[in-house]
Amino acid sequence: MKNKFYNFNFKSTFLFWLGIISYTSTSCQKTVIPGAENLTNYIHLLSEKKVGVVAHQSSILNTSEGNQHLVDVLLARGIDIQKVFAPEHGFRGNADAGEKVKDHKDPKTQLSIISLYGKNRKPTLEQMKGIDILVFDLQDVGVRFYTYISTLHYVMEASAENKIPLIVLDRPNPNIHYVDGPVLKKEHTSFVGMHPVPIVYGMTIGEYAQMINGEKWLAGEQKCNLTIIPIRNYNHKTSYDLKVRPSPNLPNSQSIALYPSLCLLEPTVISIGRGTNTQFQIYGHPNLPKTNFNFTPKSNFGSKNPKYNGKLCFGKDLTQIQSANQLELKWLIDAYNSFPDKESFFLKSFERISGNSNLRIQLEVGVLEKQIRNSWKADLDVFKEIRKNYLIYP
Repeated sequence: MKNKFYNFNFKSTFLFWLGIISYTSTSCQKTVIPGAENLTNYIHLLSEKKVGVVAHQSSILNTSEGNQHLVDVLLARGIDIQKVFAPEHGFRGNADAGEKVKDHKDPKTQLSIISLYGKNRKPTLEQMKGIDILVFDLQDVGVRFYTYISTLHYVMEASAENKIPLIVLDRPNPNIHYVDGPVLKKEHTSFVGMHPVPIVYGMTIGEYAQMINGEKWLAGEQKCNLTIIPIRNYNHKTSYDLKVRPSPNLPNSQSIALYPSLCLLEPTVISIGRGTNTQFQIYGHPNLPKTNFNFTPKSNFGSKNPKYNGKLCFGKDLTQIQSANQLELKWLIDAYNSFPDKESFFLKSFERISGNSNLRIQLEVGVLEKQIRNSWKADLDVFKEIRKNYLIYP
């Protein structure tokens, strides 16, 4: 029986400190089991080894004792974890987007937490000392500018350089069901876009790791000694809701579904709801035309100083719309056309997010949405052929 997609519309009520999201697989098939929960497939590889773990707050396993963090599960089974590497937002997931994270000790386990979003984004030679094997378990959302795949790249590179095997515990991608958007051009490479892939690439993080290796994207065309622990009962049409918000400003399934599209508004003067409880589900600005919908950003979890803090913004509420099956441009176009000062609309970082120099120009001269999409097609078709070589799931 084929899996069906169900579109979920969530109220903006959620647990604030962790933002736990209901965990329900809507597949008609068996329960989806992430790679991390397939302990028998990898625990023996860690036995009697000094282990490094790349993890964050979403590295959760559903065990007989309830939801437990991967690090706690491995420690309870006698695995010798030497240190933990943490990505953007930190190990416990409480840092703002873009906020530098310092090295520290985890209060619960007393393990050393090494930040890969502070002084360095690639593990250093010194940081890799004393490690026999690395375990990588980050919850991705399948979007080019979501930085966990950039952290994956640098971890793979450090593993290759230090000849340390890497195990990637694969997890479902909630945006896996489509591939869309402009493919990144080399001149716009940055930590929010390191590879020539579209904005939405339709792969799990395990599949993506195979592509990094296979396409020789690591420095010096090195290859990482890579093992993928696959997801069970999963395919590219499986709908999956996350147990825990993967980052502070993605509180629910609606925000995750809209993130690829609304993030195009981030490097503009428009607010996408940071500082509210409906991040990436609304957009607005104090100078947009007054409508029945408005919001006032305020300092909160995940956004200490949001755009237009304390100012009334007018715009649109997308919390109840049907989730997209493509990268939507209509909200970016609407905001640009409605904004009174066109010359100040785009910020300098827009090309880093769009991945090319064309989209800004196309919007400024009024190119139709269909024509903009057609301009991506050739590069998208090439990427889709490359992508086929690395897929693990049907």
